[in-house]
Order: sequence, then structure tokens, then C-alpha cells
Amino acid sequence: MNATAQTINPDKLNTFMGKMLNDVGAAMNASLLLIGDKLGLYKSLATHGPMTSGELAAKTGTAERYIREWLSAQAASGYIIYDAANGKFSMEPEQAAVFADADSPVFLGAVGDLVAATMLDEPAISEAFKTGRGVGWNRRSKCLFCGTARFFRTGYRHHLVQEWLPALEGVVEKLEQGAIVADVGCGHGVSTMIMAQAFPKSKFYGFDYHGESIEDARRAAKEAGMADRVTFEVSTAKTVPAHRYDLVCFFDCLHDMGDPVGALRHIRSIMAQDGTCMLVEPFANDSLEDNLTPVGRVYYAASTVICTPASLDQEVGLALGAQAGETRLRKVTAEAGFSRFRRATETPFNLILEARL
Repeated sequence: MNATAQTINPDKLNTFMGKMLNDVGAAMNASLLLIGDKLGLYKSLATHGPMTSGELAAKTGTAERYIREWLSAQAASGYIIYDAANGKFSMEPEQAAVFADADSPVFLGAVGDLVAATMLDEPAISEAFKTGRGVGWNRRSKCLFCGTARFFRTGYRHHLVQEWLPALEGVVEKLEQGAIVADVGCGHGVSTMIMAQAFPKSKFYGFDYHGESIEDARRAAKEAGMADRVTFEVSTAKTVPAHRYDLVCFFDCLHDMGDPVGALRHIRSIMAQDGTCMLVEPFANDSLEDNLTPVGRVYYAASTVICTPASLDQEVGLALGAQAGETRLRKVTAEAGFSRFRRATETPFNLILEARL
């Protein structure tokens, strides 16, 4: 036995091995989560269960042998319930809320797409680790875009209009009367259209530098019958057209930008004098030790393989990361020329920050 082995505490080792087995199990099941979401397995089980593997296969048009194995893995993960007495599987309301109901405030079914993208893009990220260069959103797997849109939709749908906008000084009143709004880094336009639906007298503009995402956003706006009030354009944050916006929003994207100071400086120059800039950022405390939490764990991982590479692929490459924290973001807005800054509200997953001239 070597010296290192002699110093190992068996109890600590067993605890750590248990943690690792749990993490490996979660990692192995990430693809099964994606399959369950994509094929409607969770939704069908939640709607029609309890069901045998054969019944679920028949209901979803899938092969029973695969479904039997998938169900077994889900039951072993604690994602669904298995009743040995009748050989049927079901979902408790809490499980269904997380995996089967896309409109639930706790829906996480889109996580499979995000995890898949990080694995598909691993070769490019590993190379970036060696070179120090970035990997832009324009070079990422397609599933990252749809997964990101669906993942953030949950929070936006249940907090944006109900809590975040009312926490800003005088913004709701302007939106009700008819305001001009810019959604910078809008992606598929989920946040833009949620606001447009709630405030029909206002005009909304969504901007993103990723052309395919803008095409998807335009298509969604047309299908929703909002194309007359919602306009989507390909643009970087530093080239957003001047319009004297009453409200400019950055939803979970400022930290991805290479030059967030330059982006905010430009936005400051095209806002109305009494306008508001809302920054929605991943929740983070200011110190690393205070972010060593389950939420911080997810965000640091995403920051490593998505956010930081995106910023380093752009000019300046400030690489704020997804755990920048309020103090660092306050400094960025001050450098951009904003004189007022405050935390308007928060959730366990987001900081909602207000910057004004």
C-alpha cells in the first residue's frame, strides 16, 4: 500500500464514491431525459398512466423493448414510480411538473438538449482550453439554441411580467401606455413575445447576432399573430439601431458578450433620457465560496463550456462568466456611463438588475 492509500479515510472515501455514483447515474441518464422529452414519453405517462411498458409503447408509437429499458432506468433514477404489484409505471404530480408539463414553473425537460450540446461541442471546447481562443454561439450545435430557449422560457413565463417588470421604477406604466422596447440578445425571441403579449400598446424589437435564431423568432412571431408589433433583426449589441428606447433588456446574455462595457455604452447612447436598462443575469454572489451551491454548480459548468467560450470568441473577450455577481456587474454598468444601478429583485436562479442614466 502506498503512502497516499494509507492516508485515505474509508468513511470519506465511501461517501465520495456514493456522490460520484449518483453523478455518473445522472450523466448517463441525461440522454434518456432527452429521449423522453423528444418522444413525448413523460407527457404520455403523466397523462395516461399508470401504464405498462407495452401500453406506453403503443400510446407513443415506439418499440416496447426500448421503452421497457427506458422506464426501468427512469424508475431507478427516481424520476418515475414503479408499482411491482401490477408491473405498471406512473408519475407523481411533482415529477410530472418537472418533466411533462412545459408550462410548469419548474419544467426542466429542456435540460437534455443543453447537456447534449455540451457533449457534442466538447472537441471544440477542449481545443479552446489549449489555445485560449473562444467558441462562439455561431459555431455551436443546433440543439444548444432550442434547448436554451426552452430552458429559459420557464423562468420568463412565470416571472418576467408578474415580478421582474413591476420591480422596475415606472416601467409597467410606460408599457401599458405604449413604449419602445429593445430585447438585446433575444435568441428565439421567447422573452420578447412574452412581453409583447402582455403589453399590446407597446412596440418590441428583438436583436441577436445569430441569424438562424432570428429566423426562428420571426417564424414564431408570425405564428403567434404578433408580427405587426414585434420585429426581429440580426444585430450585435453594439450595432442596435437608434430608437430612443424606453426599455432595453438583456436576458441572460450580457455575460456572454465579449465587450459588455462597450455594448452597454452603445445602449446608453440610444436610450430615452428617462429610459431603463434591465439586466437579467444568472444568480450569483460576489465570492466563489458563496457560490459553491447546487445552483452555482450548474452555472459554473455552463459558464465553462458555453458562456466563457462565447465571450472569448469576441472582441475584448472580457469573459465575465455566468457567475459574475452584482458587484462586478455594477462596475461594468458604471464604466459604460450609467449613474444609477440597483438590484430590483431576484429569484434562486436570477438577479434582476436595473441601470439608468
